[in-house]
Amino acid sequence: MLVVTQYFWPENFRINDLVASLTERGHEVVVLTGQPNYPSGDFHPGYGWSGPSAERHAGAEVLRVPLLPRKKGSIRLALNYLSFVVTGCWGVLFRLGRGRAFDAVFVFQTSPITVGIPAALAAWKYRAPMLFWVLDLWPQSLAAVGAVRSEWVLRRVDTLVRWVYRRCRLVLVSSKTFAPEVQQRGVAAENIRYFPNWGESGLNAPSPAAGLPRLPDGFLVLYGGNIGAAQDFPAILDAAERLKSRPEIKWVIVGDGRLAQWAKEEVQIRGLGDAVVFLGQHPLSAMPGFFDAASALLLSLRPDPLFSITVPGKLQSYLAGGKPVLAMLDGEGARIVDDSGAGISCRAGDSAALAAAVERMADMPAAELEQMGRNGKAYFDMNFARDRVLDHLDAWLAEVTDKTAAPARTK
Repeated sequence: MLVVTQYFWPENFRINDLVASLTERGHEVVVLTGQPNYPSGDFHPGYGWSGPSAERHAGAEVLRVPLLPRKKGSIRLALNYLSFVVTGCWGVLFRLGRGRAFDAVFVFQTSPITVGIPAALAAWKYRAPMLFWVLDLWPQSLAAVGAVRSEWVLRRVDTLVRWVYRRCRLVLVSSKTFAPEVQQRGVAAENIRYFPNWGESGLNAPSPAAGLPRLPDGFLVLYGGNIGAAQDFPAILDAAERLKSRPEIKWVIVGDGRLAQWAKEEVQIRGLGDAVVFLGQHPLSAMPGFFDAASALLLSLRPDPLFSITVPGKLQSYLAGGKPVLAMLDGEGARIVDDSGAGISCRAGDSAALAAAVERMADMPAAELEQMGRNGKAYFDMNFARDRVLDHLDAWLAEVTDKTAAPARTK
């Protein structure tokens, strides 16, 4: 299998675990990716313009192409996306070498959709079916975070999305509520499959406390992940400010992102330095320790129609962690929290409701909090266990490789 992804290890994305799982299951995997530069915007140590251009990870062959690092600002981010289109296509034509044959091309599509261009070229070159895993709906996400406001540009992006989808044998959606949006762009219902995120490997492992930074005492509300526009940190900080009178409630932020510096400055402006603690980026292997130390795990998305049909990937990891979940979001993600009994949800953007939920949870008996954690873990085991989800992918791979002569059906 050829996996095409702009992001890969040592960047922390779900595709790392998927590739490791595929090789464990006996698949021969080649990854075509770029030089790692997420989330800081600069190349990771040991990587850069001079390579490395080839290495191995988790049993897979990894071929890297150069790209412009993200740096800061929307123009540089757009150039980062476009550079991978150019170098990714070059990689398909010249880096993969002669004499290769692939049974399938698998595409990891968090932002941007442009990863589909070199992937489609690979599918055409090798006459292989393409499976496209949609974790981020374009052009909707561009409008949702305010990255693009021009209707003309959004229409052009929509045209590109339709072009990519037409070249897919299967479109895999990470949320069931994505399916109607994909169908509206010309994909037949029978070519859409539900492929949710799962709890990443290691999150159920023993949780070593050694090596973790010192955490404050008190009721710890822990957020782990990207600090960006979609996560609505203004509302999170509003909630923290509302709870200044409860000094035992601490907000612990593990992660980094484009708005991290703004959030740190805002904490100082609001006088929240004793309540909000930023611990920076940590490897996935450290997260069980953080989850164990937390009193509750925070999940948030800003109010937007797109985000109401999105299930954030960290929700599955939180459920697997066995701790109560505080969810400030709408739609599908909130429904999972409520149906599972794993925690408390409130409307996206409602900082007052989030503050009330945190205060309510902080006043709960320990036994009630522990039951919420058990509820979430049980729901995870039933719906998002890694092997259960990947069994479906294996079945779909067998299906499409047995039907490579049949054209994809589109409206």
